[in-house]
Amino acid sequence: MPKPKTSTGQKNLIAKNLIELRRAHHISQRLLAYKLQLAGYDMDKNVITRIETNKRYVTDIELKALCEVFGVTYEELIDGRSSHSSQQNEN
Repeated sequence: MPKPKTSTGQKNLIAKNLIELRRAHHISQRLLAYKLQLAGYDMDKNVITRIETNKRYVTDIELKALCEVFGVTYEELIDGRSSHSSQQNEN
C-alpha cells in the first residue's frame, strides 16, 4: 500500500514552515539537529534536509520534537499559523 501524499505530491506538510521557523530563529540545519539530539531525539542534519525538501515523511515523534525545540504548537508547525491568530480570525 503506498504512503499518502498531499494533493501536490508532497510527503509532508511542514517543509516550508520548518524552513521559515529555522530562519526566524537564525539556526542552521546542523544546529537544529544538535538541539534535537540534546533534547533526546535521534535526528541528524540529513533528516532535516530531507524533511525540508519534501523527500521524507515526518513521524509523530519528530513533529513533537520539532514543536518542543521551537516552542510552537502542532498547528503552527503544520499550518504555519498560531492558534492565537486563528482564534482572532474567528472572532
